[in-house]
Amino acid sequence: MAEGFLKSFDDKLEVYSAGTKPSGFVHPNAVKVMSELGINISKYISKNLDSFLEYEWDYVITVCDNAKETCPVFTGNVVNKIHIGFEDPADAEGSEEHVLNEFRKIRDEIKEKIKQFYVNVKFKSE
Repeated sequence: MAEGFLKSFDDKLEVYSAGTKPSGFVHPNAVKVMSELGINISKYISKNLDSFLEYEWDYVITVCDNAKETCPVFTGNVVNKIHIGFEDPADAEGSEEHVLNEFRKIRDEIKEKIKQFYVNVKFKSE
């Protein structure tokens, strides 16, 4: 969702999302709640962060929930490492509506914090 928001703020930014245990797809509920805001992430796929280690990066943002897991360590060439943690809505249990509401809650948190990052960092595509 963070990748989708950053791309929606500035379509010239090069933004990539990756993790340590990629499933190969984006959770259907994430696709659904992002589409509610007009952001289509249905074509995104989850990727392993190892495939990005050989590149240089201005920013790497970890978004894992430190209370539940250990964040991956990115050992590639990066100027700025930032952590902005969120609970994983995929862990939500209950009715379909409750789970969707958890995805919406986390989506809105991601939007707010990623927007703050984008606005506060004087990094803009040219």
